[in-house]
Amino acid sequence: MSAQALKELFIKELQDTYSSETQIMEALPKMAEAASSQQLKQAFQTHIQETQGQIQRLDQVFQMLKADPGGNTCEATQGLVEEAEEIMGEGLAPEVLDVALIMAAQKVEHYEIAAYGSLRTLAETCGMTDVARLLEETLEEEKATDQKLNQLAEGDVNMRAFKAA
Repeated sequence: MSAQALKELFIKELQDTYSSETQIMEALPKMAEAASSQQLKQAFQTHIQETQGQIQRLDQVFQMLKADPGGNTCEATQGLVEEAEEIMGEGLAPEVLDVALIMAAQKVEHYEIAAYGSLRTLAETCGMTDVARLLEETLEEEKATDQKLNQLAEGDVNMRAFKAA
């Protein structure tokens, strides 16, 4: 594979990730509104702010590469968002919905962790250390969000749902 083909693949995957983040940006306020747990609402609100920063970082990367962020739709995230929207429309008890929202959010986080990890590694391989650093920053945020969701589930959220059942 030529260096140019590798760069084109990298940009295509960046565009996919940009699409993913913009879709998530639209979904998070709905998820925050649907949550009954104040801690979960706050976690979603915090992630909205982080996602804005992640989109700005991706914009920086595109500027560094002199590439356009548009032109690609992340079908994986689209499917995960649709799944979350279906869950929110099922009429679940609030405590059970909180558990389902955490599960839906973690599916997205795991997808993002895989995407950013792969992109960071490819950027490092191609000698794009400044790009890799920006992607690493976002990767660490995504891992922290996943951990926060785990803590919420292990703490109060799952137990509230279990007791309400």
